[in-house]
Formats: sequence, structure tokens, C-alpha cells
Amino acid sequence: MTRTFTRSHATGIGFIAVLLWSLLALFTVGSAPTPPLLLNALCFAIGGTLGVIWTLRTGGLQALRRVPLKVYVFGTIGLFGYHALYFSALRLAPPAQAGLIAYLWPLLIVLFSGLLPGERLRAGHFIGGLVGFGGAALIIQGGGSGFDTAALPGYLLALGCALFWSGYSVMSRRLGDVPTEAVAVFCLATAVLSAALHLVVEQTVWPAGIIGWGSTLALGLGPVGLAFYVWDIGVKQGDIQLLGVSSYAAPLLSTLVLVGVGIAAPSWTLGLAACLIAGGAALAARASLKS
Repeated sequence: MTRTFTRSHATGIGFIAVLLWSLLALFTVGSAPTPPLLLNALCFAIGGTLGVIWTLRTGGLQALRRVPLKVYVFGTIGLFGYHALYFSALRLAPPAQAGLIAYLWPLLIVLFSGLLPGERLRAGHFIGGLVGFGGAALIIQGGGSGFDTAALPGYLLALGCALFWSGYSVMSRRLGDVPTEAVAVFCLATAVLSAALHLVVEQTVWPAGIIGWGSTLALGLGPVGLAFYVWDIGVKQGDIQLLGVSSYAAPLLSTLVLVGVGIAAPSWTLGLAACLIAGGAALAARASLKS
């Protein structure tokens, strides 16, 4: 069974997911030219296997048998739906704009969390979310070409992506009695669905060489593996509003990683974005402390 953590400890554990997601872009670049759904299937298969090993070692297999089927359906739809919509959006719309719309999910988490029992949405959460979103927008949108009406279907899919992940995260709070080990089942089911869809719509291209397979393995172990388990602990037992705002650090950290390895160039936009994201997180943290 999943351990019970203090609110602050669980929030810290949840933030590990944000750190892992900051490596998503780097490893995704390294995994090219594997198509998105096949990559999705491979990574979730690795992440699910990781969860099964952890479940066996902690003796949580019996607890999984008591989890209702509807919970497994909910989790699978959340993980599969988010990634299916995300990859589709980036195919039908310019990646920068689609990514910006998809990254509305941290702000939506902050807003939706105010509807949860025992939670209170303060002005600091809302203002911090907007400030943090401004920083994320600078990173993702920088140099973009503006709104393209021909890509409207892609933009709508990106919006659905944001709604999927924010809804999944907030609703997970209502499933506090469901052990985190259940995420392993979500991952394996997502891998199966992704593989099936891949066979229908994509051409099979396996990762190339050591870098390709190494990047795929790293994705499955980290950003598309361990990240979902620690995020589950964070949103169920931690400060979900603070986690929502702190998630804006993901595009900043991701950009810093890309700059560090020479894939992206540093700019003044990066510095300004850092100030906005740090300021937004500080405002949200102050509001949480008042609560």
C-alpha cells in the first residue's frame, strides 16, 4: 500500500514529476525518428513494468485487485487521452502555439482545485498562475508566427489536451484511497492502446542506435514513468494548487537543459521567463501558507 506523507512532503515528492518532465523534450529529440504513438507505447510499457516491479516488492498486488474497474478506466483514459491529443495537436498545428495552449493545464489545475472539498482558491493562487503562465508563454511562444486559423482543429485538440490532464490531476485528488501502485495498470493499458492505434495510423520506425534506445529507455523510466507515480502522490496528498503553479517550471527547466546541451541558444527571453515563473510560484506559495 502507498505510504501516507505529510502535506509538505507529498508536495515535494510531486514536484519531482516537474523535474522529470523537464527532460521530456531532450529525450524525445534523442528518440527520433520513432513516431509518437509507437514511442508512447514503448515508454508506457517501460513505465508500467517499473510500477509492477515496485508493486511486487512492496506487496501491493493484493490491493490492486480491490481497485474498481472504473478507476482503471479513468486512469487509462487520462494518460492515453492526454498523450493522444497532444501528439495529434502537434501534427495539425504549429508546435509552439499548440504547446502554449496545451500548457494551460497548470493554470486549470489551480482553478479547478478550488472546487475540491477542503480547498480554497485565494487571489494569490490565481495571480501566481497567470504570472507563471506568462513566463511559460515567453518560452513556448517565443518567435512564434501568430494564430493560424487553418490550424484551428489542432488548437482545439491542444485545448482538449489541457483539459484532460488538469481534469485527471484534480479528479485524482478524489481517489485518495486508491493506491499509487494502480498507476502501473494505467501505464500498461495506455501502452496497449497506443500500440494498437500505432498499427492503424503510423509506420513502424524503431529507435535508432544507442542514443535512440537510450533516450527511449530514459523516457520510460523518468518523464513517462516515475513521474506519474510521484505526481499521483503529490496531487492526492500534497498542495495541489502549489503543484499546479510550480508546474510552470517544466518549460523553463526544459529550455535550460536544451541550452546546456547546445540544442537551444540562451536569450533575454529566458531570463525574463525565469523571473515570471519564480515570481508566480512565490505568490502561490505565499497564498498556500496563508491557508
